[in-house]
Amino acid sequence: MVRTCFVRKALAAAAVVMILGAGTASAAPEYKWRFGQTSVRASQGKSYKLFCELIKKYSNGRIEVEFFPDNQLGTLNEIFHAVQDGEIEMCGFAPYVNLVPGGMFNWMPWTVESWEECKMAFSRPDGCLYVPLEEAMKEVGVHILFTVSQGSYGIGNSVRPIKTPADFKNLKMRVSSSLGCVRGLQNMAEGTGMTVETVPWGDLYNALAKGVVDGCWDMWPSLVEERHCEVMKYYTSLDWMWDANQVVINAELWAKLPDDLKAAIRKAADEAETDQYAIQIAEEDNFKEFLKKQPNFEIYYPTEAERAEFRNRARNLDNWNDLCKPWLDKHFPGQDMTVKILDQLRINREKVLADKAAAAK
Repeated sequence: MVRTCFVRKALAAAAVVMILGAGTASAAPEYKWRFGQTSVRASQGKSYKLFCELIKKYSNGRIEVEFFPDNQLGTLNEIFHAVQDGEIEMCGFAPYVNLVPGGMFNWMPWTVESWEECKMAFSRPDGCLYVPLEEAMKEVGVHILFTVSQGSYGIGNSVRPIKTPADFKNLKMRVSSSLGCVRGLQNMAEGTGMTVETVPWGDLYNALAKGVVDGCWDMWPSLVEERHCEVMKYYTSLDWMWDANQVVINAELWAKLPDDLKAAIRKAADEAETDQYAIQIAEEDNFKEFLKKQPNFEIYYPTEAERAEFRNRARNLDNWNDLCKPWLDKHFPGQDMTVKILDQLRINREKVLADKAAAAK
């Protein structure tokens, strides 16, 4: 596979640093790896860095992982392909379907609506969304170590507040390769004249600033850390889909590791995932408070009845049957996985709501 000069130069530079520093180590590690971050989100990077440090700790120094934040090793696509090929060992990334054909499960609309549901759905080894995602990752040569979530998505734009589906009228909205999200957004805005444009996430700020697009789906961390609040005026906290990325390792490398080192990495992954959830849950309130103070930015919190109108228009079962069922039937033949996953997601939501009701008494 052709690799960009940028990635190769970055890897070469990293190798030089490693060679120069090798003489100062008291005991050379058996494995020297690289971890590439495919975003510029500081809160996400904290847990990635912690993960790398914990791997060294729990492997007793046998594995040393150098963390490269903020796309230093290339774009999302470049870093993922480098991990797939074994040129980089690990990364955290968004498994868009152009990279992972079965990666649509992270962003099917209206399936996860709270932190508690997210933790259950993506839990290892048998969470109802983890199971198909791990199969999808194996198909492209990587293995999931843990899931990173940054919370719920709403809808932002610079034209008008979106309180009803009719407010999508004639908007130009940025979308990605998350087909479930695209289909759900188009269904919610059906008949309004809304159009969509595919814009890479890294180019989104400039696209919004220049009016290439009017708005996008967005989340609290990106509104602040990636400064999207500077180039949009309105945000509806719709909570219509839930963010998830996966931290992965090259599958061939993982398969060759001895069991004790796999156990060390799993322990590091468990702690880093817990740390990431704690950071994001705490930061969500901070982000909201920051945004409330911005003079040219307005947040709308829809009622449950208003959210239900959007949810119903999204036609989620149709989306699952069109986008997920063919892949699931191929990889889990005879298991009726679409029904099983949707049933478990419903059970998860009912449990969360019951727990909240009990706690409120």
